[in-house]
Amino acid sequence: MPRPRKDSASGFGLARHTGSQAATIALISIGGHLRRTQIVRHSVIVVAAFAAVAAVFAGPPVPQPLAYHSMADQRSWLGIPNALNVLSNLPFAVVGMMGLAAVFVADVDRRLLFHDSWERWPYAALFVGVVLTAVGSSYYHLAPDNARLVWDRLPMTVGFMGLLTAVLAERVSLPVGHWLFAPLLAGGAASVGYWHWTEVQGAGDLRLYLLVQFGSLLVVVLLLIFYPARYVGGGYLVAGLVAYTAAKGLELADGPIFAVSGIISGHTLKHLVAAGGVACLVSMLRARVGRLHLHDA
Repeated sequence: MPRPRKDSASGFGLARHTGSQAATIALISIGGHLRRTQIVRHSVIVVAAFAAVAAVFAGPPVPQPLAYHSMADQRSWLGIPNALNVLSNLPFAVVGMMGLAAVFVADVDRRLLFHDSWERWPYAALFVGVVLTAVGSSYYHLAPDNARLVWDRLPMTVGFMGLLTAVLAERVSLPVGHWLFAPLLAGGAASVGYWHWTEVQGAGDLRLYLLVQFGSLLVVVLLLIFYPARYVGGGYLVAGLVAYTAAKGLELADGPIFAVSGIISGHTLKHLVAAGGVACLVSMLRARVGRLHLHDA
């Protein structure tokens, strides 16, 4: 009696079907892992933001110390009071204009810098804020007081919120950046307005402004840690953040640095180093030209 033949075609079809099922299961597993990773990332950012808000507002109101306006170097030059603290703002204007040129002029086809042309606007806000900081900070340092300090801090919030929006759009998602852009700019400006209003009322409160400045930078750092980059040149952004941190340290050491050097103060160096940090951001954008994607680097 002849043995029944195995249907090789049927066996091949079964193997192919089994392989297809395995591939589908693998894709579902990968998709689930990616979703869980995204949930963890988003949760870290949200929790950190709420923790920063809670930490800032857990304490009492923080008035602006009047001693802040007494800079170590008060020398005049060519009739300019506090000359070096005023003139050291010039680099902000230079690097701010360089940044705007990188975004709007040097890049004829903006797709060379950004996947989506809208992404240039947060950077435009950042660099406009830097240029206006050169003006506002110079105005403040000519005769430092709370009223003039408003015009120093207001454009700085535009820069902080512009940077935060740019990183959100690049690291999290473009719609998130698009949706938060205007509210973040408004919130930054409101923080300065609120501080000035409380000073006028005799009960100054810097907490909201401190949250805008340091909270925004904290979120930027967390975005760099937990979210993958879509563009080349991320190292320049890290260098810029390090430079800004160093600048704040120099500001705190204003008097001791001037006492030791006798030539330049910590506050003047703060301006120069912070401007160098902005120059790092300009270099980051220039590094993208012709090689947007990480694998093109």
